[in-house]
Amino acid sequence: MCKMRKGCAGVKRILAVCVMILMLVAIVAGCGGCGGDGESGGSGADRDRSIVIRVGYFPNLTHAQAIIGAARGDFAAAASTLSDNIKIEFTVFNAGPSAVEALLAKAIDLIYVGPNPSVNGFIRSQGRALQVIAGCCSGGAVMVVRPESGIIDAASLKGKHLATPQLGNTQDVALRHYLAANGLKTTEQGGSVRLTPIANPDILALFRRQEIDGAWVPEPWGARLVIEGGGQIFIDETDHWPGGQFCTALIAVNREFADQHPDLVKVWLTAHVDLTLWIRENPAAAKAIVNSEIARLTGKELPQDVLDSAFERLTVTYDPLPDTLDAMAQRAYEMGFLGDAPPNLTNFCNLKILNEILRERGLSPIGP
Repeated sequence: MCKMRKGCAGVKRILAVCVMILMLVAIVAGCGGCGGDGESGGSGADRDRSIVIRVGYFPNLTHAQAIIGAARGDFAAAASTLSDNIKIEFTVFNAGPSAVEALLAKAIDLIYVGPNPSVNGFIRSQGRALQVIAGCCSGGAVMVVRPESGIIDAASLKGKHLATPQLGNTQDVALRHYLAANGLKTTEQGGSVRLTPIANPDILALFRRQEIDGAWVPEPWGARLVIEGGGQIFIDETDHWPGGQFCTALIAVNREFADQHPDLVKVWLTAHVDLTLWIRENPAAAKAIVNSEIARLTGKELPQDVLDSAFERLTVTYDPLPDTLDAMAQRAYEMGFLGDAPPNLTNFCNLKILNEILRERGLSPIGP
C-alpha cells in the first residue's frame, strides 16, 4: 500500500512537470504570435512588427526635401530610430490630382503635393481622409510664353493656346484664376483661350515645337521653358501674393495612417525640418543632389543654368502658409473644382506635431 502511494506520488509529480512545460510552451508561442500578426496593440508590438510607409513626390525642385531625403536615406535613418522593421516605398508622380487620388484610395500614406489637389481631396472626403502636416516650398511657379506669340499683357492671351501640368492642379487653378480675373474665358466656357492640361515633359516638347503659346508650370519646368525652349517669363507668381509668399508644395498625410502611427509621422517631420534647414545652409550641395536624382528619375540632368535659375525663384520651407491655402481654396471653388458649397477648411491643417518639433529645436512655431 505504501509502495502504491509512493508510485502515485511519483506519477503526479511527473504530470505536474509536464503541465508546467506545456504552459511555458504555450506562453512562448503566444508571445511570438503577437509580434508576427500585429494584432496586439502597444508600442512594443509596433516596434516588432513590419510597417510600410508609402510616400509620393514629384521630380520637381519644389519637392527638394523629398528628393534629397529619399536619395540620401534621411527618412530611412529617421524611421530606424523607431524600428528596424519600417520600410519606405517611394512613388514618383507627375502632378497633384493623381497623387491625391492615390492617397484617398489608401494606396499612398504620405505625399508631397500642391495645395489645390490637397484642398480638393480634403473637401471630397469631408475632412476625413487627408490632413496637411507641414509645408515644403514657397514660390517656384511661373507662366512662360513664346516671344513670337505676341503675348505682352492679359488682353493678348485671347485666342492663344496655353498649358498646365494637370486639370485642377495648383498651376492649373492659378492660370484659370488669372484668366477669370482679367475677364477671359477658356474655350470650354465659351471663350477664346484654349487651355490644355498635359504632363510637364510634354509641355516642354509642345513649347519647343511652337504648338502652344505659353504654360503655367512649377520649377524646374519654368526655367527649362525659358532656357531650353527660348521662352520668356510672363508672370512670376510671387509677384501676385502679399510679401511674395505662397504655398507651392506641402506634405499631406492619410489621417488613418497618421492616427495609427503618430511616432512615425513625427520622425518623418523631424527629418523634413532638418532637410529644410540643411538645404538653406548648403544650396550648392542640395542642387547637386536634386539634379542627380532628377537625372535618375527623368533620364536627363538639368543644365546648371536651368538649375540655378529655377532655385532663385523658390524658397524651401516647412511652413504651409495657411492663409494662402485659404485663398487658393476660394479660387478653386470659384473655378468650379470644389462643388456647390463654399470650402470649409476647418482642421485642414494639423501642425501640432510640426510645432512640437520646432519648439524642441528652438524655432518659432507656426500659427497663432
